Amino acid sequence: MAKTPLGKLRPAAIGLLELPRLEQAVLEGFRALGDLTGTTSDALDECDIAGAVPASHLRPSDPRARVVGQAITVLNRMVSERRKVSGLADIEAHNLAERGDVLVVQGVPNISSMGGVSATIGKRQGEAGAIVDGAVRDIDHSRAIGYPVWCSGASPITGKWRIETIAVNDPVHIVGIEVKPGDLVVADESGVCFVPFARATQVLELAQRLAASEAKRVKALADGITLAEFIKLPR
Repeated sequence: MAKTPLGKLRPAAIGLLELPRLEQAVLEGFRALGDLTGTTSDALDECDIAGAVPASHLRPSDPRARVVGQAITVLNRMVSERRKVSGLADIEAHNLAERGDVLVVQGVPNISSMGGVSATIGKRQGEAGAIVDGAVRDIDHSRAIGYPVWCSGASPITGKWRIETIAVNDPVHIVGIEVKPGDLVVADESGVCFVPFARATQVLELAQRLAASEAKRVKALADGITLAEFIKLPR
């Protein structure tokens, strides 16, 4: 049953109340990949999909974290004049999130789109973590509670009075990549990959094939294959 919005946004500003859902087998298949984003990025290349973002653009708050989940999106923008009440409404996205979802925020540079309270709510809602193309703050707090965040910057400057949320669960652009609500998000120490919902199964099948091929090649090296023989192995 669809959840009821909290009233922080106009009804028209919320694109989807329920995400299309991937089968659990697809999510588990991605979670089983050893080199999560590297293998996914290679599979995206084979599918001619631009979806990979390096960690130099979206840095992880916890380099040990790995997440696989579906995107629940937030679109923020700068306001022309400072507000007297908070314009942030990411709580509407948290309210719609299901366990394992990933909050994906199109934010603004140098001003925080997410702080400790938002991270705490996301953790309480069972989200796997957040991706923020923009700044966040209270990173030590989100790290301490086990809510990993990948972001393009850190800033102590609050967005409450400077940013407004204009849409939830509409398409957003993260480092130039369009992300739609329900798309698959995978992230680890190397960066983030976005996989279109409709092509997740195809990308997984390719990623699994690539992972199996690489495992065979690595085993051959461990077994003592010569480099002359190694370069002849199929990829």
